Amino acid sequence: MKTFKLYLLRHGLTQANERGLYAGAGTDLPLSDEGAAGLDRLHEDFDYPRVGLVFTSPLRRATETADILYPGIRQIVIEDLREIHFGEFEGKSPEELQNDPGYRRWLDPKQKFTPAGGESGDAFARRATGVLNKLCEYLIRSETPEAAVVTHGGLIMTALAACAVPKRDVQLWRCDPGCGFAVQTDVAGFMRDGMVEARDIIPYGYAEYCASQGQG
Repeated sequence: MKTFKLYLLRHGLTQANERGLYAGAGTDLPLSDEGAAGLDRLHEDFDYPRVGLVFTSPLRRATETADILYPGIRQIVIEDLREIHFGEFEGKSPEELQNDPGYRRWLDPKQKFTPAGGESGDAFARRATGVLNKLCEYLIRSETPEAAVVTHGGLIMTALAACAVPKRDVQLWRCDPGCGFAVQTDVAGFMRDGMVEARDIIPYGYAEYCASQGQG
């Protein structure tokens, strides 16, 4: 049975990440110095799968991550790989927003509140699952056995919670900067249910290192 793999990777750190700010599709920041250095360390210490194609979010933090982890490899920018848009919450911290009634509503999933200028959770979930399915379809139709995908933590978590086996709560798909998951599908499985199988944590060896340090 012929299989196809995607390596879903979260971008490196930005200054907004370091400061604990909401930074989605409305905040196009580059990697911070520490973010770029952290990716260099990961690239040196652990093994990333070798690929001939990288799909990337259009946001700078993603394309810069792809340049560091996969230098010289062909990149295809996919608009739907961008992070959710936090609207009026972009660039703000939880502490700044704690007294905002809209923010409190937004934190309650049952209320399905969308901040002004932002993307709704339902729309984001449709986009995240849709783009994962489209990338799998591209691999199958083009007979490309594997590709890397450099995107955002929220998109990885949302897409895998909906489309991956084993089934896990969305928070359990959280990944560190520069890290992510290998997922696999085949023609029959994809045509049957559009699901992917989560296989490994990427880069290889990172999960074992974290466990040895008491982090896993």
